[in-house]
Formats: sequence, structure tokens, C-alpha cells
Amino acid sequence: MTRLLVINADDMGLTRGVCRAVARAHEGGIVTSTSVLAVGRAFEQAATTVRDAGDLAVGAHLAIVGEDRPLLSAREVPTLVDREGRFPLSYRTVVARGAAGRIDADDVAREFRAQLERVQGIGVPVTHLDTHQHTHLWPAVAAVVVDLAREAGIRAVRLPRSRRRGPLGTGVTLLAGRLRRRLDRAGLVTTGAYAGLDEAGHLDGERFAGVLERLTAGGAATAEVNSHPGEAGDPELARFEWGYRWADEQAMLTASSTRALVERRGWRLGTFADVAAAA
Repeated sequence: MTRLLVINADDMGLTRGVCRAVARAHEGGIVTSTSVLAVGRAFEQAATTVRDAGDLAVGAHLAIVGEDRPLLSAREVPTLVDREGRFPLSYRTVVARGAAGRIDADDVAREFRAQLERVQGIGVPVTHLDTHQHTHLWPAVAAVVVDLAREAGIRAVRLPRSRRRGPLGTGVTLLAGRLRRRLDRAGLVTTGAYAGLDEAGHLDGERFAGVLERLTAGGAATAEVNSHPGEAGDPELARFEWGYRWADEQAMLTASSTRALVERRGWRLGTFADVAAAA
């Protein structure tokens, strides 16, 4: 039985190098889909890249973290920004603010709607929604993303999951279960399995082989692996202290052995539009 595998490249538009890396990972590799960061400094290059990429599917990578500025003014979304008018660098700040009741869901909705409209303005159909650093696992943000998807007629939303032990893994598992129920109630679809959160920035060939073995053994008919390709030595990535090995992911995504492994394991490469069509 052939099953459907979505290989999504996140952070399209973060830097010019990331845009080039995603394009190469699609043209000469296994990337089938990308998520565009509307607040990214290289958004205009991202827009040109996806318009020129032919069958590269496009999602919106909605952001309230990452240290860039929102599309709206700080006055319009005061609970989302710091004193400099920027988003916090990490999802941990969002969780802390959310737990303290210091994030206004209306601010999230206004900013996310503006970001989605910018991505839609590229002129390529938006197949799915996800969020930078998976902040839509947080219930208040999840509610906004689900409402926005329904409002925009976008059928698919990423469902991140984790296999880690300890508080982080437990928290993700709990929140993912709640998100799954919210998506089901809203009539939205997602993939039956997922990988990429635990491996973020370190999805080299060896780790990808392990992920694919696990997904295959799990038996789900559809799966997503989200990745972070980038160029070696990209100076624009130096401001992010995430420890990502962007070039290692790029090498894995473009290796002929990776495509051969996908085929050998019985997966067909596809997009979130294919997931929605199969639902």
C-alpha cells in the first residue's frame, strides 16, 4: 500500500538563503510544500520563489514569535510585542504570557489575519496553516488558527506531536490532543502522523531514516515531516541562537538516497491538498 508523505519546508522568507535552499530542495529533492513567513525579512523573495516554483505547495507560517516585527503596528497588537515592538524570540514567552492571561486573542486574530492575507496576495493557493515554533498548540492561539482556516476556506492545519519524555513532551502531547479534537469539531483535516518538532534543525540523513522507519511502522495513511533547509554559512541566520544545522537538513532533502528511501518504504510524496482530497 502506498501512503502519502508531505515534506514541508518551514521558514520560507526568513532569509534569502532559506528561500534559495527551499527552492533547491523542491527542484532537486523531496520537498513538496513550504510554509511562508509573512513577517520574514525575505518575504518578497519568498513570494517570487513560490510563484516560479511550479508545483510547490504553499502554506502560511503564522508568527507571534521569532524576534521580527508584526505586520500591524505595536498599538494594534500590544500584547504580542516587547518594548521595541518586536515579537519575543521564543515560544516559551508566549506560553508564559498566555498562562498569565496577558495575550489578547483579538490581537492574535488581527495579526494572523494580516499575515494570511499577505501570503494569499502572492497569488498561489494556500493549502494549509501552521505556526512559527508551533504556537498554535496553545489553546487560545489554536482557536484563532482554526477560526481563520474556516473563514478562509483552508481545509488543513498542521498537528505537531512529540515523542520526548519529561515535561516538554508531556505538554506537547496534551496540547496536541486538544488541538486534534478542535480540528475534528471544526471539520478541518491534518495528517495522520507527524515528525519534525523533536528533530527541528537536526534532521540529517540518519535522523530522517529513523523518522521514516517509525512513521512506516505506525501505519498511518498520511504523514508530515517538517524540515528547515538553509545554506551553509548564511550570515542572516546568525541572529538566531537556535543551534540549527540548516545545511545538514538541506543535504538530506536533496540526496538521491533520501528519495530512494522514501520510495522503498512505500510512501508517495504529496501535499496538504492531497491530504484534504483523501479525507
